[in-house]
Amino acid sequence: MTNSPYLVVGLGNPGPTYDFTRHNVGFWAVADLADRYGSSFSLNTRQRAEVASVTLPGPEQVKLVLARPTTFMNDSGVAVKAIAAFHKIAPDHVIAVHDELDLDPGRLRVKLGGGDNGHNGLKSMRAHLGTGDFYRVRVGIGRPPGRQGAADYVLNKLKPAQADEMRVDAAVAADAVEFLVREGLTATQNRFNG
Repeated sequence: MTNSPYLVVGLGNPGPTYDFTRHNVGFWAVADLADRYGSSFSLNTRQRAEVASVTLPGPEQVKLVLARPTTFMNDSGVAVKAIAAFHKIAPDHVIAVHDELDLDPGRLRVKLGGGDNGHNGLKSMRAHLGTGDFYRVRVGIGRPPGRQGAADYVLNKLKPAQADEMRVDAAVAADAVEFLVREGLTATQNRFNG
């Protein structure tokens, strides 16, 4: 891939009410990336997001702009469009990290483009970017048990053991982002898609 910057957006909902929910695994993944390289998030009210940036070590020194939108999930695209415009980042250099009901917990898939599969964060990104041709790092959370509705399932607080597992999944998603920007899509899919 090229050494122009990438925008890595963790999809989630702002505020402590949503901190330990399945829907916020994208927030956890971008926080993991920031922590790895000693960066911290700053609130950018104009871009409607908390933003950090890191430069990955290595010969190409790829810059990542990390973002956690401060809008709610269904308006994530507002922040993504503003940040991408400010940094002059094209949609093919945008990576969304998000929860995925259709993958079991512990599984991950990386892809370029595709539908939004009922995910309101992706739907908003597609609407505001004018295309769905951005990367997705899909973190499996599985389907709700029994008759529990999907909205309740993704927004319910995780038990401590579940949160620990989700933290591991978020770290693997962060690994996948790093690998993607360094090695490209096919190599990343071969290594991480399961």
